[in-house]
Amino acid sequence: MNKNISMFSLEDILSKAIAGKTLSRSEILYLINLKKSHEINSLYLAARELRQKYFGNAVFLYGFMNLSTHCRNNCLFCLYRKENHSLKRYRKNEREIIDAAVALSTSGVNLLDLTTGEDPFFYSRTDGFEPLFQIVKEVKKNTGLPLMASFGCLKESDLKTLLKAGADWYACYQETHNVLLFNRLRAGQDYYKRLKLKYRAAGYGLLIEEGILTGVGELPDDLADSMAEMKKLAAQQVRVMNFIPQKGTPMQAFNIPHKQDELIIIAVLRLLFPDRLIPASLDVYGIDGLRNMLNAGANVITSIILPQSNMAGVAQSSLDIQKGHRTVEAITPILNELGLTKAATDDYISWILSEKKSLQKNLI
Repeated sequence: MNKNISMFSLEDILSKAIAGKTLSRSEILYLINLKKSHEINSLYLAARELRQKYFGNAVFLYGFMNLSTHCRNNCLFCLYRKENHSLKRYRKNEREIIDAAVALSTSGVNLLDLTTGEDPFFYSRTDGFEPLFQIVKEVKKNTGLPLMASFGCLKESDLKTLLKAGADWYACYQETHNVLLFNRLRAGQDYYKRLKLKYRAAGYGLLIEEGILTGVGELPDDLADSMAEMKKLAAQQVRVMNFIPQKGTPMQAFNIPHKQDELIIIAVLRLLFPDRLIPASLDVYGIDGLRNMLNAGANVITSIILPQSNMAGVAQSSLDIQKGHRTVEAITPILNELGLTKAATDDYISWILSEKKSLQKNLI
């Protein structure tokens, strides 16, 4: 930090954020480094106030569909890295995917997140990603829900096709915006190519989700850099997830970060991005972590998975799934307890359309 802590007043910083004023880098770092429980609770309270201002009590629900657990990459942190031979992988066929999508849609989610690793089955085909695009078309046709495509680092020429197929969002996280750390975590991948692809996707009219992975060797300055890059990207959804060490990976012995680290960053993101979507993921701590994430200012619940789909999560591939704790039915009592409500899908679609209009205006 480039200023002495004594020069800052938490009350002044929070008041500034609530008033819609831009926080300085030093103020952001001050918030990230909060340690006292009463100060952290004040941060959460401010985050909830801003969420209420822009979204009321509504929380959006995302169904998660991990279509394939095969991947050509060797990311150090990922369970599904190519060289992890400790797990049984799957690749769902079109019928299985459509059936699972319809079931999730019926359960009450507002969006379906279609996710794959960079599966060689798709990345080495002569017809490119046509099978994936066909799946997007059929899921859209059968559910009518907004769709997020998390298919890895596609070719730029595929982005228009993805949009025409029915995708509304493109997610392709950097995890960190420290280039050296990125190069360690995502060995053999191109930091700038991945980042540029998101700008191109936005240029074609796709909404963008960007994410940070914490507990992987980053410093507070790296977190501040990521927030600045998210602001520059103008992502419509920004997220953070604590790293969970994965069996069979080079990082399996890493210390698990404190749960509070993730919560503080969620709250700081809400102060910096008051009118953006910020997820609380069931994939990290399951249903037990949901209250705290919502209390920190999140307004989206992600990684809702039906037990009968036989699909896996990512950070915690099986946590709470077979128990049925990652369903709309399971999370509804928590929403009620916190005075929150499941958003109507029509309202979510209206929000998406509004954001797409803003994208078009910016391109003119």
